[in-house]
Formats: sequence, structure tokens, C-alpha cells
Amino acid sequence: MAPHLLLVLRILFFLTGVSDTQSVSTVSHVSVKQGGSIIIPCLYNQKYRNNVKYGCRGYNWLGCSTVVRTDHPKTSGKTSVSDDINQLVFTVTMTSLSPSDSDYYWCIVERKSKADDGDRLQISVTPGTPELYVDQQQMTGVVGGSVTVLCYYSSQGSRGKWCKMGGPCVAVGLSGDLDGTFVKLVQEQREITKGYVLMVTMSGLMMENTGWYWCEKGKLQMPVHITVNQPTTTQSTTTTTQAPSTHQASLTSAESNASPPTVSPSVTNRDNVVTNENTDEKPQSLLEVLFIPLSLLVVLIAVTLVTLKMLRKHKDKKAKDQPANTSVQSADSEPNITYSTVSHTRGTAQQEAEPGDVVYSTVAAHQR
Repeated sequence: MAPHLLLVLRILFFLTGVSDTQSVSTVSHVSVKQGGSIIIPCLYNQKYRNNVKYGCRGYNWLGCSTVVRTDHPKTSGKTSVSDDINQLVFTVTMTSLSPSDSDYYWCIVERKSKADDGDRLQISVTPGTPELYVDQQQMTGVVGGSVTVLCYYSSQGSRGKWCKMGGPCVAVGLSGDLDGTFVKLVQEQREITKGYVLMVTMSGLMMENTGWYWCEKGKLQMPVHITVNQPTTTQSTTTTTQAPSTHQASLTSAESNASPPTVSPSVTNRDNVVTNENTDEKPQSLLEVLFIPLSLLVVLIAVTLVTLKMLRKHKDKKAKDQPANTSVQSADSEPNITYSTVSHTRGTAQQEAEPGDVVYSTVAAHQR
């Protein structure tokens, strides 16, 4: 009876899509807003690094229809697949989702000698606010720094969790080590929307922390990928998600009196990383900015001085070579007129000679 029972159980497992040895794992249920997108990570065993992986749609494994494959087709309509053999994760990306996309899906690894292995998840597309969501599914941090992820959900319910994909979890109210990094969770209420936010802060990041994590609230999960890079001289050591303007609300502590971390005022679109304070561009110093104009000014002054010196030298040479000026009266010029004052002076009357006077005269002959 035991062998027959085992055979029946294997058939049941196969019909329901559960393999005997599960080598693939993913999230179980995600909620997405209509028109939005979602990245589904599928973790697999190292021995299937070079195997074909594919995404399948349908409740049962045997009846599901293949959507995308890592060999072909990698893209089909709004869905695409990529395989990171270093992280041992293949991801299925779905964009522009509509309520008709709500269904069960499978992450499957193709095995030649055995039945394919996979894991099932549910995707719910809602026209309103999703029950659990994040602003960004991809985050970036630096070694030794920290990263903060904001997970939003509509009702308080059970305690939120932060989990490493394929690893342990940390719950709200409990701070501890996760994947070699200190993790702190703070759950707070938003006054305007009456919703809640779970702030997850990972400190002391290491390169090994690069990978997929997820926020968990009840039966829902939301995957988030964190990439840890080596720090640069201008790169900030803190990275955080930023809520859109519709979600910027005052927070009142629900389960903790801890204050939320300061969020950088810069905001980017969804799927972009926000880093506070510094950028990679180093501002130029004042000397560097003025170097080119000052250089041009010096050259211009030098050229001007040389030009003036050459002109002065040329002028002096020309003056030296020119003959002395001689006053030449122009033929056309008017004759010079000299005006003189003539005064008539009455001469002294010659005194008449007295009869007894003697007059001596010298007679000289003049030739004509």
C-alpha cells in the first residue's frame, strides 16, 4: 500500500503543480494598481543555472500557458523575462497591467531528465490603491551606508515583516540582524489617508546584501531589489524611497515613538533611485571658472602693448627720415602785408646864419 500511496501522492502533486523537490521559489501574492507594472523575482537552485526558465499563466501547472521563456520568446506583449545567473534569479516583468491580467502565474525551471519545477503566485490588479505597495522596486546603496524602504498598506492588521528572499524575516517591533546587516522596522499611521507605512532601514550595508527582499503584510508580499555598490567620494551613504505628492502626509506613531528618517527633498519618478545631498558632479572652484577669461584678457593686453609699441616705433622712424621744414610761400598765397605806423615829426627850424659867421665847406668832385 505504501508504494501505491506514494505514487498517488506524486500524481496529485504533479496535477496541482507542486513538484517533489521544489527548487524554485517566489512571492505568493502581490497587489498592483491598474496601469502600473510589477517585477516578479524567481529564485532557483544553483544546479539549474544553465537551464531554460519560463513564465506560465494558469491556476494548474498542466493547464497553464507559457508567456515568456529565457530562450524564446524573451518578450511577449507587455511581459518580458531576464535571467541573472550570478544571483540565481530570473525575473518576469509585466507592464501596463489591467484587471484582466489578474490571475495565477508560475515561475518554472525546465528540467530535461525530470518534470519541470516551479512555484506559483497570484497577481491582483486593482483600479484603486493596492493593499500593499512600494514606490520603487529597485533601490541602490553603498557599502557601509544604509537604505530605507517605505512599504505602504491600507490596514493595520497583522504585523509587517521584511524578508530576505530565500532567507529569514524580521517583524515589526523586532530589530535584528538580517543577511549580516542590522535591520530596523518602524510602523506608523498616515493621518490623511488613514493608511499605514512600514519603514525598513538596513544599516551597515555590504556587497553581499545585493539581492531581492520583500515587504510582507498578511498574505501579501511586495518584492524589492537592493543593489549595493562601492562608495565614491561624492556618493551619499543613505538611500531612501520618496513617496509621491499624493502620499506626503503627516505620520503619527502607531507602534513606535521613533521618528522617521529624514527624506531627501529631491523626488524622482517611479523606478528611479533618490539619493540625498550630494551628486557625482564636483563643483568647479572660482579659479577654474575664471581661468579661461583671465588668460584671454592677459593675451589681449599683451597684443595691445606690442601693437602700440610697433606703431610708436614706426612713427618715430618716419619723423626721423622726413627733411627739415622750409618755409615756401605758395604761389597762390596772398603777399605778406606789413602795416607800419608813420609819424610825421616836425624838424627843428634851421637857425639862420648871422652875417658875421663863416661857413667852411669841402668840395669833392663826383663822377657821373
